[in-house]
Amino acid sequence: MNPVLRYSLSATGLVAFLLFWEGIAQSGWIETHLLPPPSTLPATLLSEIGLGVWQAMVWASLSHYSIGFVVGSFLGVSLGVCVALFPRVEASQAWLARIFRPIPPLAWIPFAIIWFGISETAAAFIIAIGIFWINYFTAMAAVQAVDKDLIEVARAFGHRSFWDLLRKVILPGAAPGILSGLRAGLGQGWMTVVAAELFGIPGIGQRMIEASGLLASEVVVLYMFSIALLYGVSDYIFVTIQNRILEWQR
Repeated sequence: MNPVLRYSLSATGLVAFLLFWEGIAQSGWIETHLLPPPSTLPATLLSEIGLGVWQAMVWASLSHYSIGFVVGSFLGVSLGVCVALFPRVEASQAWLARIFRPIPPLAWIPFAIIWFGISETAAAFIIAIGIFWINYFTAMAAVQAVDKDLIEVARAFGHRSFWDLLRKVILPGAAPGILSGLRAGLGQGWMTVVAAELFGIPGIGQRMIEASGLLASEVVVLYMFSIALLYGVSDYIFVTIQNRILEWQR
């Protein structure tokens, strides 16, 4: 599909959704404190910025989100690659992965508070867990899917050492899958941010809980859109970097 047409259709869909939402909110069918119309959001944003709240909350969330994303991605990719390369490592942790994988990040909140207190470290820990498993399984699958014939060809051309094969064949071949996992983790991290802040850590989640307690639903919606905006910007930056890294495939 033509990129211009694609973006035009996407913009049209978004505008149509906002107009429908505005119409429902203004119709009187639902009270505005339960469903604030989108037209209230610009004034709400200006108010939050004027008070210095929006900047502080966004910066706080970005801080522990960034730490959690880096730690969870690094550990997930590293262990996933090791498991795919060494069958004994895979066998030694297979049951552990099956035990811990189904446990949601929110279930670790009590331990996060016990181990780290109510701090940014605790929030980063929760976020890292959510991101870890996505990167672990995608990295493992990506390395296992590398064409074995490519490895044999590389050996035939003299690249026989483990590190040569890893650097020149395995990691480049697995790069698309690993990067896809990182991108998925990027979104998963933002989904976990709010939950990680529900127990009193400053950030977007805490501000949303405060606002909901005061029935300031327009503030809640504002920060929901703020999360969407932050994810959109981070995803755009990541895709740009990803395209540069995978440029050799074109």
